[in-house]
Amino acid sequence: MKKIIILSFLISITAEAARLKDIASLRGVRENQLIGYGLVIGLKGTGDTQTDYTNKSFGRFIEKLGVKITPEQAAGKNVAAVIITTKLPPFAKAGNPLDVTVSSIGDATSLAGGILIQSPLRAGNDQIYAVAQGSVSVLGDGKELHGTVGRVSGGATIERDIEANFSSRKMYRLTLHNPDFTTAARTVLTINKELGGTYASAQDAGTVDIVTPAAYETRGVELLATIESIEINPDQKARVVINEKTGTIIIGEKVRISKVGISHGNISLKILDEKSKKETAVDDKTAIFNGGTNVGDLVQALNKLGVPPKDLISILHSIKAAGALHGELETM
Repeated sequence: MKKIIILSFLISITAEAARLKDIASLRGVRENQLIGYGLVIGLKGTGDTQTDYTNKSFGRFIEKLGVKITPEQAAGKNVAAVIITTKLPPFAKAGNPLDVTVSSIGDATSLAGGILIQSPLRAGNDQIYAVAQGSVSVLGDGKELHGTVGRVSGGATIERDIEANFSSRKMYRLTLHNPDFTTAARTVLTINKELGGTYASAQDAGTVDIVTPAAYETRGVELLATIESIEINPDQKARVVINEKTGTIIIGEKVRISKVGISHGNISLKILDEKSKKETAVDDKTAIFNGGTNVGDLVQALNKLGVPPKDLISILHSIKAAGALHGELETM
């Protein structure tokens, strides 16, 4: 009977230089969520059938157009109540278009072919920032349509500017996406070297403040353009990420294993201390490593021994529990 060997995917993550704009964001520059309630009309009998709020909403809409009707008269299957969602980008200006997503909240079976009628979109402060209207395109993957969720491309128009005067600021604050003291210190050193003075300082592992140099007064855009293109070597914690459903193992380059011995079924695993001066060896049932070996070598060797992903993951958890795996072990 042939032995079946299942290989796990192994990805070694190497820290390389990255642009500052890709590992940090400027405080105050972010997207804002917008939400609204609206009606989709023109449906071919696939709208809401037993939702009073749809009929009342449609009745009020018709009254605004000068026609008075009762909710009962407004009842029909060609209208659906929807929630509208989108994101307002930073530095948004009045008149810019936005794509919106509409999702049915009643018992409509499909929004295909419908038209979203004019609906206001509000932010968390309850202020209206955009108005949406347009033809609904039903979402799908080409094989199956998700009829109760649709999209209106460019269907919303921004109604007010987002105030953000960065050009005359005296100080800017950067927030690291992955807070780390080493990365923050490297960021400060690199920015100060680029600007030719002591302008950047780290407040903590995730925050870097930058004082505007005299040469960049009222030229905040140019300053930020210079800073965000700077390349930084971000540091990272030693980490192993395991997806038990797929058998995928993602390994950081700095994960190490110290002296340990494990017996798992008919597999023997030995990691000796560095003084033993033994070379990595693999036979039919045994894997031997020097102390300080990395997890990547371990996984590859165990794959050669025919260890399936499920057992391999169990071995990694056991090594971590024994205190011999130096790094975080995260299971998805």
